[in-house]
Amino acid sequence: MDSQELYLAIIDDLEVKNIRIPIYWDQVEMSEGQFDFSQYDYIFDEGAKRDVKFIANIGWRLPRWPECHNPNWIDKNDSEKIESRIIFLLKQIVTRYQNRPEIVAWQIENEPLFDWFGECPKGNKEFLEKEVALVKNLDDSRPILISASGELSTWRQEAKMADILGTTMYRVVWNPWFRYVRYPIPDWYYQVKLYLNGLRRDEVIISELQAEPWVPNGTLADLEFDEYYKSFSLDQFKANLQFAINVDFKQTYLWGVEWWYVQKEKGHPEYWDIARTLFKNQQ
Repeated sequence: MDSQELYLAIIDDLEVKNIRIPIYWDQVEMSEGQFDFSQYDYIFDEGAKRDVKFIANIGWRLPRWPECHNPNWIDKNDSEKIESRIIFLLKQIVTRYQNRPEIVAWQIENEPLFDWFGECPKGNKEFLEKEVALVKNLDDSRPILISASGELSTWRQEAKMADILGTTMYRVVWNPWFRYVRYPIPDWYYQVKLYLNGLRRDEVIISELQAEPWVPNGTLADLEFDEYYKSFSLDQFKANLQFAINVDFKQTYLWGVEWWYVQKEKGHPEYWDIARTLFKNQQ
């Protein structure tokens, strides 16, 4: 899809005012030592014109499969070089964008200590602490967000490092043994975890609410109607939204806007229309 066309639809048609934007390593440093931030400059420039606020998600492990997005020029098994280059990457990004008032927080990595998903090495708590210390040293004016699985993590380690804890929230998932599974987790489960970690509601956000289908194989583009409806019907979309409302954390970021847009372009605007109503009512 045309990324600029999609982005303008998000901020002009949906009128979204809060965006979590991953700054992918393999997009900004395609050749070693040569950085190109032009597409992100565009995103921040256009967002600033419309009073959009951003959480900038930086590091190696960022949202979307395969989770760890390293450029082709580096061996992802060379952990020593990976770590040194990630430190260099963080310095480049933070120093470039730290004077952008539209960026309201830095998210360091994405679910960095969650080892059950993605094509990534095991989470490294010590290195994550090093990343957090670096970003705080470069920019002490913005909070640090660390994310954790809402269903499969206690949040204990992440909460100790974060100024803001971000929880993912998925309701219908798929695995090869049980196929589609609806998590039998009540909304108060998240509130109990908040209490057990000594956190206040204003210190936790839903950083990723499931708002697209779960993909058993291939990509979202491969899913046919009968398959995506198993995990993300219109009723499921509404149910996920209501679930997040019931949990009642500070903010909720929806994960799936590209998919709503593709459905709209295919003549099925229902998901996009639900989102438009939602965001307009939040202004």
